[in-house]
Amino acid sequence: MATIRPISDLRNHADQISSICHDSGEPVYITKNGREDLVVMSAAAYERQQARLDLYEKLDEAEADASRGDKGISHSEMMRALRTP
Repeated sequence: MATIRPISDLRNHADQISSICHDSGEPVYITKNGREDLVVMSAAAYERQQARLDLYEKLDEAEADASRGDKGISHSEMMRALRTP
């Protein structure tokens, strides 16, 4: 379940929000005047999210290549290329 805190907690209880982010690995949603305003997350969670987005982008590129008929190279061709200095 999402953690939602008012912006005053960010100012007055930043250490608690940091602990929540690190302990749960999930973002904390910050509201201002009762409306969504910010999302706070740990650096580790942010890096995981960025890595996941990078992977999705690469998978999209691979699917686009496959739909255009690009079959890539065979396993033996790849191994040969890796062994060539």
